[in-house]
Amino acid sequence: MWYVAAPGHRPGWMRADRLLGEHGISGDTPAGRQEYERRVEARRAQESDGAEWARLRRGWCLGSEAFKQQMLERMEGQLGESHAGELRRESEQAKAERILGEELQRLGWTPADLGQRHKSDAGKLAIAARLRRETTLPLKWIAARLQMGTWKSASARLHV
Repeated sequence: MWYVAAPGHRPGWMRADRLLGEHGISGDTPAGRQEYERRVEARRAQESDGAEWARLRRGWCLGSEAFKQQMLERMEGQLGESHAGELRRESEQAKAERILGEELQRLGWTPADLGQRHKSDAGKLAIAARLRRETTLPLKWIAARLQMGTWKSASARLHV
């Protein structure tokens, strides 16, 4: 946790003094940082099931949905093997939704049109082909999102 690190060992933009002050700790000193760490650990120990901390332990983003979408847009195309699978999957899904929006606009369709059009509609097939080319999402996800039936039938339609 960067807030308990000495000022020279944390990012320059981080203002630990503000956080410490919010907790009634008067300075960014070794004693102040130790007191903050003690309080955080005491609070953590009070949690019986740890459910409140699960998002911090497993998740990659803590914030509103709008903030999360902004972060996904900024990360598009910049993720590597070292990034968590959940982050890569969400990033690819955000990219796919952006592509889907572009394609719906190009075709003059609304999202509801996906459910009203035939599973093998040429427009749906074009969108699916683009999603396959430009994302790493599985065909199962694409077929479900475009309402094309099973992934096997979508695969057969794409390869005709």
